[in-house]
Amino acid sequence: TSFYNQSSIDVAAEKPSVRLTPTTMLYSGKSLDGNHILNSSRYLHKELPVRIAHRIRGFRSLPFIIGCNPTILQVHELYIRAFHMLSEFPSITDLEMEERYCKMIRQLLEDHRDVVTMLAEGFRECRKHIQDEALVRNFLDHTLTSRLGIRMLATHHLNLHENNPDFVGIICTRLSPKKIVEKWIDFARRLCEHQYGNAPRVRINGHVAAKFPFIPMPLDYILPELLKNAMRATMESHLETLYNVPDIVVTISNNDIDFIIRISDRGGGVPHNILDKVMDYHFTTAEESNQDPRLNSLLGSISNSGPQSGPMHGFGFGLPTSRAYAHYLGGQLTIQSMQGIGTDVYLRLKHIDGKEESFRI
Repeated sequence: TSFYNQSSIDVAAEKPSVRLTPTTMLYSGKSLDGNHILNSSRYLHKELPVRIAHRIRGFRSLPFIIGCNPTILQVHELYIRAFHMLSEFPSITDLEMEERYCKMIRQLLEDHRDVVTMLAEGFRECRKHIQDEALVRNFLDHTLTSRLGIRMLATHHLNLHENNPDFVGIICTRLSPKKIVEKWIDFARRLCEHQYGNAPRVRINGHVAAKFPFIPMPLDYILPELLKNAMRATMESHLETLYNVPDIVVTISNNDIDFIIRISDRGGGVPHNILDKVMDYHFTTAEESNQDPRLNSLLGSISNSGPQSGPMHGFGFGLPTSRAYAHYLGGQLTIQSMQGIGTDVYLRLKHIDGKEESFRI
């Protein structure tokens, strides 16, 4: 059979994936004899090839002319390579074997670091062939959230080896939303100052003392996107008075079911004619979107940050990706625009130990 059509991938793609709740990960993340490490690696050993096979099936079902794009093909091939490395790895019987497995997982995480940027680039290159926007959005939603899930599970396993008092794997047992928001405010302000010579101040109010178990990783993708958008809109709508711009206000709300982070800016709001488009994946370059600076400030993000991705200036991927991630985590990302004044973005996420059933990874 050819490289792209292999029966082993078909067989794996027929199997269902087994998704874990964070609570399961939390309680099975410790043991006295170190057995939890072996159990975790055996779960991954079975689970990862299946998830990768599902994604390969997604690439195969893309319209031919899109699937043949060299950049998209490159990602497709990365997944096929990963499938073979993962499925051909022998059974994990002892910790020495598990150490070799970890080494391979680290390598794969590194190899796949730029996949989001590559997909954005690939779809941009063939965007004139995209007839069915819903099909592409569906493909990207699935591919990006599945990738997040895989990276979360893999990183969780690697982190189980570390003895960090506030963490079990990737789960922070006492996450402070205020602290993580502050970290990304500093990051976004630096980017903004670099680009505009100044940056809005950000005030945080609400439940600033809240602490609860949660996974910082998805927040490390979503928060910088939202904060950069707010800063950029603020600066772009005050180009005459760059050294006197309105503050951005972040409000944190916590209850026994979920928590909400609202980011309010005075950046003029999202114009009526593009409000329903801001959550779509846009395949534009920074130059192209310069034709309408407002569109540019809303859809392009300064760079797609987060620890695992390269720069993405002008790829309107920040909001749709954040929305897909929030949805994957059983939450939602919504936008209220007061045209002429500014925008409120609400990020709502379910607690992993709340009253309602949490999401599965």
